[in-house]
Amino acid sequence: MMLPRFYPIFDDVSWLERALPLGVKLVQLRIKDASSADLRAQIKRGLALARQHGATLVVNDHWQIAIDEGADWLHLGQEDLDEADLPAIRRAGLHLGLSTHDHAELDRALACTPDYIALGPVYPTILKKMKWHQQGLDRVTEWKRLISPIPLVAIGGFSVDRAKGAFDAGADVVAAVTDITLNADPETRIREWLTL
Repeated sequence: MMLPRFYPIFDDVSWLERALPLGVKLVQLRIKDASSADLRAQIKRGLALARQHGATLVVNDHWQIAIDEGADWLHLGQEDLDEADLPAIRRAGLHLGLSTHDHAELDRALACTPDYIALGPVYPTILKKMKWHQQGLDRVTEWKRLISPIPLVAIGGFSVDRAKGAFDAGADVVAAVTDITLNADPETRIREWLTL
């Protein structure tokens, strides 16, 4: 399966309204603190926007809403995997991406036959507190060797300048968050990512 190389992750549908018209073709909506009504509304709007722009929206965590709203893709962290109904997700035909941080999590993820595997944080990240230290590019190369031909998403601390190193190390896709959302000119930064 071929995925676009650039994979921004946003915490509000308003970011999709800015990013998708610029040509982003793979995007994740990762909403952590919202009422169930707002969450559903944002996912529904995000799916409509993605379809309008010929893009793929990956719903983070909220597997039941993803099924209910007809999403095509779902991303689960290891903790979310504990709660998710994988048979229901598969019956709904959802493609599945899974986060990994160590070998035990990788083994667990591979047992779920995912459509991509994410490894992170490759570099230190300010996005969230994590018990894992930076994985580094050597781990990217190792992960790709272990999971090939499954696409590998590298995440954590990425900037446009760091992306090439991840691709050279074996990543198929690089995810970015704060390099865009904390940038003084997010639209220009997105365009820079799209030229990679």
